[in-house]
Amino acid sequence: MSALIVIDVQNDFCPGGALAVPEGDQIVSWINAQMEAAEAVVLTQDWHPADHSSFASQHDGQEPYGLIDMPYGPQVLWPDHCVIGSTGAAFHSDLMTDRADLVIRKGYRRAIDSYSAFFENDQTTPTGLEGYLRTRGITTLTLVGLATDFCVAYSAIDAAKLGFDVTVRMDLCRAIDLNGSLAAAKKDMAQAGVTLA
Repeated sequence: MSALIVIDVQNDFCPGGALAVPEGDQIVSWINAQMEAAEAVVLTQDWHPADHSSFASQHDGQEPYGLIDMPYGPQVLWPDHCVIGSTGAAFHSDLMTDRADLVIRKGYRRAIDSYSAFFENDQTTPTGLEGYLRTRGITTLTLVGLATDFCVAYSAIDAAKLGFDVTVRMDLCRAIDLNGSLAAAKKDMAQAGVTLA
């Protein structure tokens, strides 16, 4: 059985949002069409407390997109985004959320960021998605959404490491491309055995 995993198609990642991904809104109608045909659909949602440790605003003298060391490794500092309950954290209004079987919220622990749909950035704290997919007998995953080089890539690599058959529909993703992050993410996904379609 297969599932479509729709990563973080939220207002703050679309044009006009706090962490806008260029053309992030242009993939929504195509994703909806994929959801119509999918056997199972999972949506992920970035879901941060207002004082989340990945926000540059929580670190004196730091600017967004800088890099700091956290206990779990290097962390990009982001503009405040996808704050729990905010308009920015809501799914894009055109996304067919009723089609989802499950919504996974991630990044709600203040002290640790979470790009992947499967694990927090410490690479050990699970979100519960793996167990859900295995319980349903889902072995094949197609990933779409935002942003290619962060949450999509981390999710795809983790899924491949867990033994799922993973495809990323590059035409249904958009990237931030921060300092060459897109090229690096493509290389890392390919090395992990992810199919880039």
